[in-house]
Amino acid sequence: MEFELIAKTFMGLEPVLAQELTQLGANNVQIGRRMVSFTGDQEMMYRANFQLHTAIRILKPIKHFKARSAEEVYDEIKTVDWSQYIEKGKTFSVDSVVYSEEFRNSRFVTYKVKDAIVDQFREKTGTRPNISVSNPDMRLHIHIADEDATLCLDSSGESLHRRGYRQESVEAPLNEVLAAGMILMTGWKGETDFIDPMCGSGTLLIEAALIARNMSPGIFRKEFAFEKWPDFDQELFDRIYNDESQESEFTHHIYGYDIDMKAVNTARLNVKAAGLTKDITIEQADFKNFKKPQEPSILITNPPYGERISTPNLLGTYKMIGERLKHEFMGNDAWILSYREECFEQIGLKPSIKIPVYNGSLECEFRKYAIFDGKMKEFRAEGGIIKTEEEKKEMAEKHRFKKNREFKKRLEENEENEIADIRSFKFHSLERVQERDERKKGGNRRNDRSYDNNDMPDYKGKKRFDKDGRGRSFGKRGGKERGRKNYQIDDYE
Repeated sequence: MEFELIAKTFMGLEPVLAQELTQLGANNVQIGRRMVSFTGDQEMMYRANFQLHTAIRILKPIKHFKARSAEEVYDEIKTVDWSQYIEKGKTFSVDSVVYSEEFRNSRFVTYKVKDAIVDQFREKTGTRPNISVSNPDMRLHIHIADEDATLCLDSSGESLHRRGYRQESVEAPLNEVLAAGMILMTGWKGETDFIDPMCGSGTLLIEAALIARNMSPGIFRKEFAFEKWPDFDQELFDRIYNDESQESEFTHHIYGYDIDMKAVNTARLNVKAAGLTKDITIEQADFKNFKKPQEPSILITNPPYGERISTPNLLGTYKMIGERLKHEFMGNDAWILSYREECFEQIGLKPSIKIPVYNGSLECEFRKYAIFDGKMKEFRAEGGIIKTEEEKKEMAEKHRFKKNREFKKRLEENEENEIADIRSFKFHSLERVQERDERKKGGNRRNDRSYDNNDMPDYKGKKRFDKDGRGRSFGKRGGKERGRKNYQIDDYE
């Protein structure tokens, strides 16, 4: 039986997520703001949690209603037969997101929902279910926009960006879902070598390997919330979990470099935890020593912005990036995520596409640079393509940043964040921030696959760049390890 589902994501990744869902076989796929709605059966819900690279949460709506007052919310929640969802002796939690003049505090809505559920159980059974914030048996989510309320079951539990392979982190790590979204935006599926010359803790490298191998990112997770539901189908999920028929061979290689040895060691640890050491090679090297790769390659990187990572001579770093790309990356494409317009200007190359994305609370751009030898006019005359027709269409459809817009860091938010379990990540519209600014003048593991699922602590890593920049230079590549690998982790601490 098909039912309504909602996949939540970060602003800017909605089209990528919609494409993933379509390829997965979902029906009625519709793009919204920070979400994509679709329909599917129980298997589709399991697969969405297990296989999607760009979703942060999969919600199952169970009731739509008007929320014009606190009493109306309470009464509507009580109309649901909660014995279907919360078994005797089980715990639950409620998460609320509210954009309403009537309800100024999301916690108030949370309490109203909890009260309605508890009162129903008391009236029917004489007992009440307990609340568990950290590890409930049933997670509920209510979203109120003006008067429209949607009550959902949260099928994911812990945010899906927490893959389970991250052992350690350097300062300001790139979110896994954002990293996967960036790679999918480029269209890369493993057809060439992949390079990240400022790899940090290795997130882009690992996500690239998962995409190239067509591996499900949920393979490393300890559990999903739906595994505690009364109607959980263990046999169905085991079949999905153990199905490797869609995985593919990867005949190229992924290279990561960083000037900071701490970052190199951290990235190697995370790659080992993901079981991808045969596909990924990580070395200490300074980007200023970058040499032309021997094989066709794509370069995707997330340099420091000078916001959460303090970097000496920030503009000089971006000038160096442009110089290295121009002289040593001819015939290949480079994609760069950054925040400051003045940084992009220092690169000194004309981008063929600019895509607005959010990295945490920062409104960034993801730019593509088609690197060619000689003048653009000559390159085009010889049949070279700077921007594909698809990219032209994408650029026309996307909301562009206004010319000379001043890049500003978001103010501290007073409202609760919709994805508050993702540390340091707050996604809000720029317009809302500006308006506020003006007002103020904010189970068992299957087949012995045992993975730990750690949170992302705030590790204080060293600077990615050092003015003196010591480190091995980019030398000739060798020692590529090809072929299929064993994804099981044996020495995971």
